[in-house]
Amino acid sequence: MTAAIAVPAQEPTPSANDRMKAGFRMRFWGSMILAVVGHFVLIQYSPTMTTDDYSFAASDLEAIELPPEIEIPAPPQAIARPATPVISEVAVAEDLTISPTTFEFNPVETLPPPPTEAAAGGSDDIASAPTFTPYTVAPQLLNRNEVARMMIEEYLPLLKRSGIGGIVQVYFFINREGVVEDSRIYKSSGFDELDAAALAVAGVYRFSPAMNRDKLVPVWVALPIEFQVR
Repeated sequence: MTAAIAVPAQEPTPSANDRMKAGFRMRFWGSMILAVVGHFVLIQYSPTMTTDDYSFAASDLEAIELPPEIEIPAPPQAIARPATPVISEVAVAEDLTISPTTFEFNPVETLPPPPTEAAAGGSDDIASAPTFTPYTVAPQLLNRNEVARMMIEEYLPLLKRSGIGGIVQVYFFINREGVVEDSRIYKSSGFDELDAAALAVAGVYRFSPAMNRDKLVPVWVALPIEFQVR
């Protein structure tokens, strides 16, 4: 026959969270009391601060009378109010219409003939100096490889070795067949040797003709010729 032994139950150990909650009230009021006492001591025993005196005295304004020889100009006149529009009472006929435009007073038979090419500025007049020339189809360069070889030949070795390069803007006058009849410096590169080389290269350019609508026309165009040091 065995006897049962009763073991008393142990209470669970409180966690850290439980211990913090249990002591919260005491820590809260303790910190509040310390804060009040600290502020009281700081205010009571801190040195008294004073400000400097920056006050000033203002004297009364005195009106000065102008001498009689000084004339005060009269005030400007008030701007006139804009006129009020008035509705006209002129009677307008209800059947008023605009007369139709016809060639009755300008018959086709009496119109002047169209201007000739010389009067309108022919190729001779255009070729005299660079000017605006209208066109709808721009000329296209046809011999790009030949131009590249010419640029290599005309680029002086002394300039290339010295690292001197630049861009020359050149005016081209292109006739109806796409042939360059004239070339002029539009904007210099700053070096006479490069400008002379650009004009020599411009002589080998060949273009497709420019067109204004369905008509071949001579034109002036400005193109850059660039010499690069590689």
